[in-house]
Amino acid sequence: MTQLLAIAAGGSIGAVMRYLVSTGIYTWLGRGFPYGTLVVNVVGSLLMGLLYELFLQRLSVSPEIRAVLLVGFLGAFTTFSTFSIETINLIEQGYLLKAMTNVLASVVLCILAAWVGLQIARQ
Repeated sequence: MTQLLAIAAGGSIGAVMRYLVSTGIYTWLGRGFPYGTLVVNVVGSLLMGLLYELFLQRLSVSPEIRAVLLVGFLGAFTTFSTFSIETINLIEQGYLLKAMTNVLASVVLCILAAWVGLQIARQ
């Protein structure tokens, strides 16, 4: 039960942070491309790589802390479901190049960010 409460707490904070970060990015760069979702996914992937390595390999962290941050916070912060809908919307609006750019940029940058996070944590 403690882990479920930890996940719920982390998830609520992660959802609010996702909204604040993506809204800030859209305010800055506009809504012509899903920049907000892309930034959230890249940052979330970087944090997942970093914290995963630290929590599971380097530090002695309680299961509740791992649950709060990895499952709750990052699970709610990253937005691949939103990424999917935004990509479909671009396709349906006839912006195939933007849709494919979003898919390629999201996949490549998020995998790269997770790897960078792992490398930072491993040093």
